[in-house]
This record gives sequence, structure tokens and C-alpha cells, in this order.
Amino acid sequence: MSDVVLRPATAADAPALAAIYGHHVTHGLGTFDLTPPSAETMAERMAGILAHGLPYLVAELDGRIAGYAYAGVFRPRAGYAHTVEDSVYIAPDAVGRGLGKTLLSRVIADCEAMGLRQMIACVGDSGNAASIGLHKSLGFTHSGTVEAAGFKHGRWVDIVFMRRPLGAGETIPPVGPGLSF
Repeated sequence: MSDVVLRPATAADAPALAAIYGHHVTHGLGTFDLTPPSAETMAERMAGILAHGLPYLVAELDGRIAGYAYAGVFRPRAGYAHTVEDSVYIAPDAVGRGLGKTLLSRVIADCEAMGLRQMIACVGDSGNAASIGLHKSLGFTHSGTVEAAGFKHGRWVDIVFMRRPLGAGETIPPVGPGLSF
């Protein structure tokens, strides 16, 4: 997408991120938050991601933030130090324009450059064809479904786990310590 500008997110972006995420909290099943977080909470969450040196990117479209993606700690245990979990959220009026793929492709590349070896997607709602399709298009494979993992919008919601090797993946042992906790 030639009209999209990708850049690292900053604390000043928190209000826009909170608005995008808040829409998905209120209307979607991709996240299991039930109450939209404040801009301050979004800034704190971002700071936690950035403290690990992980990518947190925004996509600007026509001068406004239209989406964001990041890689977060998968689990805070030393054995998971080479594994991250991705998150991608797009503004409702920008869905279907390829922003998710553009953002996630860059997050994947940045994580590979860090020497990380696995990326996990935890897709809320087994009926979330758009997110599952996005991840499949970038090389993620289905790793399992947890039925009725959460309750939101008056119904039980599944989660779909997908995974994608980064770099050499699991073919050889990782080099370096990975993320620190």
C-alpha cells in the first residue's frame, strides 16, 4: 500500500490507539476485554511492550492512525524467551484495505531481525474469518482451538491458536538469550 506510512508508535498515539481498540472491545470478539481501556492504560501497555524492545507500529493513512500492530511477550517464563504473540487492530473505516497485512508483515520482519523464533496468534472467535485469513496469508498454521474460552456479548467465544516460525523456527536451537523477563 503506497499511501500508508508505517512508523513506531509513541505515547502520543495512545488516544488514537484507545479509540481503535475501544471499538473492537465494544463491538467485536477479537479481544476479551469487556471495557475499553483509557488512553493512559493504552500508553502503559505500550510502554510494557517497548520495554522488551519489541515492535509496536502504527499505520497512518491520510495523516491519521488507521491501525496498529505489535508483538508482545507470549508468556513470562524463560523457556518462552524466543516466542512472541502478535496483535493487530484496524480502525473500522479502514478495514479491508490491506493495513493488517502490511502491519503484521513488518512486525514479523522486525521480530525475525531480533532473532526471535516463533510467533503465536490467539484469534478471538473461531468465526473470525478475516483474522484467521490474514494470519494464514502470512504463513501461520492452525495449532488448536479452545472452545468456549471466554464469555462476551452474551455468548461463549472460542479462541483459535495459530503459529508461525520466525527465521529458522524450531529447526535449530535459538542463538542468544531472547527476551528477558
